[in-house]
Amino acid sequence: MTEAIRLQGLTKAYGSLRALDRVDLEVPQGAVFGFLGPNGAGKTTTLRILAGLARPTSGRAEVLGHDVVSASNSVRQMMGFLPDVPGFYPWMTAREMLEFSGRLFGLSGKTLDDRVAALLDLAGLAGVKARLGGYSRGMRQRLGVAQALINAPRLLMLDEPTSALDPIGRKAVLDMVMSLAGRTTVFFSTHILSDVERVCESVAILHRGQVAAHARIAELKARYGVQKIAIDLVGSIEEAVTEFRRAPWATDVQLAPNQRIELTISDISAAERAIPSIAAACDVGIRRLEAVEVSLEDVFVDLVGGEGG
Repeated sequence: MTEAIRLQGLTKAYGSLRALDRVDLEVPQGAVFGFLGPNGAGKTTTLRILAGLARPTSGRAEVLGHDVVSASNSVRQMMGFLPDVPGFYPWMTAREMLEFSGRLFGLSGKTLDDRVAALLDLAGLAGVKARLGGYSRGMRQRLGVAQALINAPRLLMLDEPTSALDPIGRKAVLDMVMSLAGRTTVFFSTHILSDVERVCESVAILHRGQVAAHARIAELKARYGVQKIAIDLVGSIEEAVTEFRRAPWATDVQLAPNQRIELTISDISAAERAIPSIAAACDVGIRRLEAVEVSLEDVFVDLVGGEGG
């Protein structure tokens, strides 16, 4: 099967600055794929090239098997794109906006009516009669996803769709994205790691214009994630904390509430042998000792350092 997206040596330069530097990436059809990176990593530049809004300096970008530089309008009709801040005519209603967008794609009659009704329902806006100028940011984002779906695209590209939303607004948009799994390919660009963990199975992490990692989330956690152990102690823990910080196998020691210590471990076997001995020597009891699951945030920080701002 042809990939939904294929990038080969994709490079975009602005003078001496390379926003993208020989990027290689493949995204299978039907996936909800996370495209991660700190601000300025090149995510939006990639989306603009894929959408035909910018041209690469060199390399190749394909959408659904077609080179984006020479792609015809028939290819672009198979794509949907939501920019990070969608713009709407403030005097329109959601229904009017979707009908207007649908007519731009040549839709009319019952086909247009049915599609508008289905998308308003998907976006949770079916009963909303207010003009778009009075919409909240979350409502505008949900309408933006609906508008990007009006042409029933085979590829939907979303640029930071949840970045400025409150928790309720984020949940609503993410629920929309999750509902699309298997129905269309979703290329989900964001720097919000928890959103990606919720809706995506595979991700690519972009760093300084290059792909730092590309795999299923579980594989990335196993490959790059650090090992952590949480210990719940009984008694006075100050001496134990000092001893853990001296241990050569503990690369980080953090205090958590309720007598809990979280250890980042470089040698898990050495830690398992030493922890009971240290606890006994410091006259503290161990109530619980457990491995802490590695998060995508741990992987991200390991790969890009402190540039996630």
